[in-house]
Amino acid sequence: MRIILLGSPGVGKGTIAKLLSQNNGSVQISTGDILRSAIKEGTELGNKAKKYMDEGGLVPDSLIMDIMEKRLREPDCRKGFILDGFPRTISQASQLKAILEKLGITLDYVINLEAPLNVILERLTTRRTCSNQTCQEIYNIRNNPPAEGNKCRKCGHMVVQRDDETQEAITERIRVYNEKTAPLVGFYQKEKLLRNVESLKADETFAEIKTLKI
Repeated sequence: MRIILLGSPGVGKGTIAKLLSQNNGSVQISTGDILRSAIKEGTELGNKAKKYMDEGGLVPDSLIMDIMEKRLREPDCRKGFILDGFPRTISQASQLKAILEKLGITLDYVINLEAPLNVILERLTTRRTCSNQTCQEIYNIRNNPPAEGNKCRKCGHMVVQRDDETQEAITERIRVYNEKTAPLVGFYQKEKLLRNVESLKADETFAEIKTLKI
C-alpha cells in the first residue's frame, strides 16, 4: 500500500495511519517524524533543518523534499508507506510527484478523511499528549484517559494539553488548513487518485479504507 492521508487537524490521520501500518506493514511517515529523526541522527540534511528550527524559522520546502526523498529510498518503504498529512501545499504535491516518478513509485490512492467541524473541535480540545519528547503518547480525556494523576500510562511522565490544541489555536490551524492544504483535494482529483472517506469512528474508517480497490 502506497497512499497519502489528507484531512484537517483532528480528523484522525495519525490514528488511521497507525492502524493501517499495523495491519499491512506499510511504514507510517510524517514530516515531523522524519525531521526529528534526521536531526537526532545528525545527518547533513538534519543539521541543516536544525539550524532553521533553532533560529525560529520554517524549514524550506527544498530541504523537506530532500529529506522526504531520502526517507522514501530506505528499504522499509519497499513494503509500502503511508504519508501522514504530507504534502501540505500544491507546491509540495508537485515536487512529491516528481520525486515519486524519479524513484519509479506509483501511488495507489490519496485518501481524504472527512469529519464535521464540531467533531474535530471536540477531539482536539480533549486531546492530551505525553510531555516526554521520546514518548509523545496521545490520550483523550473522555474516551482514552491517561493514568491517575494525569500520568502517561506508557512512561509515567505528565500528560499535557499542547499550546496548539486550545480552541483558539485549533480554529487558526483549521483556517490555515483550508487556505493552504484543502486545495490538494482538487489537485489529486485531477490525478484520479482521490478517495473521500468519512472519519467518525476509527474502526469503521479503517474498515472502509481496506475495501478500496487499488
